[in-house]
Amino acid sequence: MRAWIDVAILAKPKNLDGRLVVRGTAGFPFLLEEGDEVAFVPPQTDLPRRAVVESINGIDDRSAEVIFEGVDGPAAQGLAGCHCLIRRDSLDESLFEEEPALWEGWTLVDEQVGEVGTVRDLVSNPGQDLLEVDRPDGSTLLVPVVDEIVKDVDVEARTIQTVLPQGLLEL
Repeated sequence: MRAWIDVAILAKPKNLDGRLVVRGTAGFPFLLEEGDEVAFVPPQTDLPRRAVVESINGIDDRSAEVIFEGVDGPAAQGLAGCHCLIRRDSLDESLFEEEPALWEGWTLVDEQVGEVGTVRDLVSNPGQDLLEVDRPDGSTLLVPVVDEIVKDVDVEARTIQTVLPQGLLEL
């Protein structure tokens, strides 16, 4: 079980005062709360690698404007695009029903081609997690677990709805 969970992406700086627009990742709702310690990945040279959430101004159920202690305007510019990890033990365990690590055996479905295959495993990488998918033809496909690709997770149907990039299925 992983100690840190990727729960958000620092989408873009809001203003020069250090505020960032932050979105939940991979099917998670917005989970950050004031006082949470977070780690930024991938780490950026000469920028904070960890911070504490100072304030949150909600935008919707998946996004908010966030100020992190010690992250000023230039640092916010540099951190845009990084992912935000939080300690797993600080979150409600019921959230992990949809965690990628528990998707083994689920069906991956693409909006264009339909059923793609069955999830075998989650491959954890520093930059992003990958779903290892067994294809019906016996080949294996690695699918990045990012918001641009993973669009919906249906717990009851045990399916992961995706929009796969053009050409990924031919690799």
